[in-house]
Amino acid sequence: MKKSTLGLAVIAAIPMFSSMQVVAAEDGANAIEKIQVTGSRIKRSDMENASPVTLIGADDIKAMGATSIDSVLQKMTATGGAMTNPGINNGSGGNASIDLRGLGSQRTLVLVNGRRMINSGTGAASTVDLNTIPVSMIKSVEVLKDGASAVYGTDAVAGVVNIILKDDFEGLDMNANTAITGEGDATENSVDFTVGTSFDKGNIVIGMQYTDRGKASQADRSFSNCPLAEGSNGLYCTGSSYNEGGHIWNGNGEKGTTVDGSGEDISVSLIDDSGVTGRGGDYHRYTNEDAYNYSPSSYLYTPMERLNLTGLATYELSDDTSLFAEFTYTKRWSEQQMAPQPVWFDFEYTEDMGDSLLSQSYDNRVDLDGDGYLDKDANGNYVTQETNYQYGDKISYGRRMSDTGARYFEQSVDTVRAVVGAQGFISDYSWDISANFGRNDSVDKLSNLHNMGAIQDQILEGTFNPLDQNAWTSEDFRKNVYTEVNNGGSQLFILAASVSGEMFEMPAGYAAFAAGVERRQEKAWYTPDSLTAQGLANDPMVEPTSGGFDVNEAYVEFAIPLLADAPFAQNVELSAAIRAFDYSTFGSDETWKLGLTWKVNDELMLRSVVSTAFRAPTVSELYSGNSPSFEQISYPGAQEQAEVTVGGNDQLTPEEADTLTAGIVYEPQWLDGFSMTLDYYKIEIENAIASVDNQYIVDQCLNNAGNSSSALCQSSNVSMDATGRVKFNNQLQNIGAEETSGIDLNLAYSFEAAGLNWKAGLDTTYLDEYVVTVLDETVDYAGLITSGSGGYADIKSNLTLNVSGDRWDAQYQARYIAGMDSYSCLDDADSCYAPTTPSVVYHDISGSFLVNDSLSLSAGINNLFDKQPPYYTGNNDSNTDPYTYDVLGRRFFAGVNVKF
Repeated sequence: MKKSTLGLAVIAAIPMFSSMQVVAAEDGANAIEKIQVTGSRIKRSDMENASPVTLIGADDIKAMGATSIDSVLQKMTATGGAMTNPGINNGSGGNASIDLRGLGSQRTLVLVNGRRMINSGTGAASTVDLNTIPVSMIKSVEVLKDGASAVYGTDAVAGVVNIILKDDFEGLDMNANTAITGEGDATENSVDFTVGTSFDKGNIVIGMQYTDRGKASQADRSFSNCPLAEGSNGLYCTGSSYNEGGHIWNGNGEKGTTVDGSGEDISVSLIDDSGVTGRGGDYHRYTNEDAYNYSPSSYLYTPMERLNLTGLATYELSDDTSLFAEFTYTKRWSEQQMAPQPVWFDFEYTEDMGDSLLSQSYDNRVDLDGDGYLDKDANGNYVTQETNYQYGDKISYGRRMSDTGARYFEQSVDTVRAVVGAQGFISDYSWDISANFGRNDSVDKLSNLHNMGAIQDQILEGTFNPLDQNAWTSEDFRKNVYTEVNNGGSQLFILAASVSGEMFEMPAGYAAFAAGVERRQEKAWYTPDSLTAQGLANDPMVEPTSGGFDVNEAYVEFAIPLLADAPFAQNVELSAAIRAFDYSTFGSDETWKLGLTWKVNDELMLRSVVSTAFRAPTVSELYSGNSPSFEQISYPGAQEQAEVTVGGNDQLTPEEADTLTAGIVYEPQWLDGFSMTLDYYKIEIENAIASVDNQYIVDQCLNNAGNSSSALCQSSNVSMDATGRVKFNNQLQNIGAEETSGIDLNLAYSFEAAGLNWKAGLDTTYLDEYVVTVLDETVDYAGLITSGSGGYADIKSNLTLNVSGDRWDAQYQARYIAGMDSYSCLDDADSCYAPTTPSVVYHDISGSFLVNDSLSLSAGINNLFDKQPPYYTGNNDSNTDPYTYDVLGRRFFAGVNVKF
């Protein structure tokens, strides 16, 4: 059966990836008579599918100067939210992730050659680290933008990313690539080779890629060189109240507030800057000028080294049976850097500590009328009296440990995946069996931490005086400095068998099926450093993680032709699938899918899929030990970061989802080379695994006597200590619901003009709604940008124009991200300096030149006009959102390719 041009248009690549759309499809048709498209396990003689699939080719990856697949996938218009990338310094662990529909990386399934990839990263990883995918070995990537749990099982709620490796390569392919920003930093160098050979009975392909990525500092960009705060006179540089030299909060555990020159609340507290280089002062009242600028010590772009080794092989046992094997190994060394550790603790002021505080005072809140409540004036401000410190006072002390240096986060991660199996034919039926083993082992280190348990013991023993600046820099004090070493990992093992083929002939064609069984075992673990596990570090105690589960699954899928060659129905096909599963952690259930393709004629096809999907809780979500997480909050007199205790819950049950996609594929005969796809999507998630919004807990429960007996406030146990540090619990629960819907539009046009080949395309995603409900709080995130969950632009669009001659090609790309409202300003936009972000457009250019049959050169510039990321009130990091915007600026890249 000859493939129609409409069938090719069904797999409508977004324009920046459209250059390989037809070529890849035609190559697939020449190689095999029947192919399997992501979203279905039925092998077919065409590529028509009821679900929207985007195809990304190897040339598209090369045109973007990418050495990691995350930098390609994250630019798709169908992505959003919090996608970890090198611009995430605080908490990334060096990982890279993909987040389709902004529903969270854990709801996007990542496959390699149609089979699951091991979760990877640090600790008990719960998502796939895209660093484990060698770009040099990628033949193509198929992105299914539809729920597919009935076909693939858990996690395929928002969609599926299927990375297809080169398994039939012959010859030698070598690449050397380099990149650098316009500021001369964040250099990236990569070398790789792929070698393959065929023999009478099979084929072997081996690949190696080494990548070395450099760093950039927040200090080296004008938008990030200091933390910005908003005052009555606009933006000003600020920082942390944990200062070099030490910060003493009020005695007796009280915390008063006043206003600085910018009209901002500040702590009425003492700063000792006599130990700060270049200041050499003494105690004085805290002002904004004393705020510690932590940006120069923080990375803007994180460094990494990575080694990828890959091997694929096939061997024919007979005319009908062959063996296959896949092997990937990744070694990753990554780093992040943050400001020196802030430490905080309480102690009693004694005579042994000297008299330096006796002449100092603080503003003490008072109860003059004796009614048991602190007094307030007519404006609602606390009434205070100036009070001198005295021996016996309880002192709350904070300090920025510049004495011992910045905090360095280091990860060493090993990820291995091996697949062995057999496949073949019995009569007209194809079959395969396989074993899939994956393991991820990680060691992460955090240096320049301080054993606060030992320090406080020394204070009690009288051998350490925290008010003596020399004590903090003494040789004896260095004994309290240590490096935290944590270990973790995960393991996956799958046994699978499947069979597919045509069942019987119907008037409209052959009915086909695919069926299979799988058994999957997963386990994960995390062992924190011994000091951290005992709670002897400055941060609270971190508990270990350990657990696992197994699941048995069976599925069956059908493709039923309903009509053929009828008026207004050239071909109508129904597809259906059902999967049953039985988990050791929560029991059994099933999920299903129904799809319809209605090919009206050679120009027009309609398609739709309705399905259910699910996501089983991961080992980390089930068994993760309690640990502290420092999250942004806003509360009068409180520090900006709250200490939130997070952890797993072994009573969690699966998330459940209903999905709908409906669209058209149009390729008019009157405009040769033009195609259009228009798809509507809607995903509704129930029983969502979530934690309550941190700000919501603070607003509802902190100093709110009316809510103190509520279940939320009882479980959160919220409090604020004398330093203004807010603390509460916020473990995972099945308490959420999410609903998102929107429209994907793809226009592509290929034509010849002026003796050249041209390809133009426009891909646009319109996000109509993304409604998240947790308890009784509902927020529609469409059009919003957050402080830690990324952005959800209501319109994202990519424009691509490609032109090629006999020996060269050039490409222009423009990425548009619509302006967004800050989530932090929803209640009162007038109180925010920057309640919205402007629309942003990034321009990229690239090109390549074929010197001869063996040598080609390529080069390009990303962010051609050096667009800087916008500031917004309630920003995430670097005064912007690194999840959403490019923080590096203009970036140059070049490469050399040699083939034999």
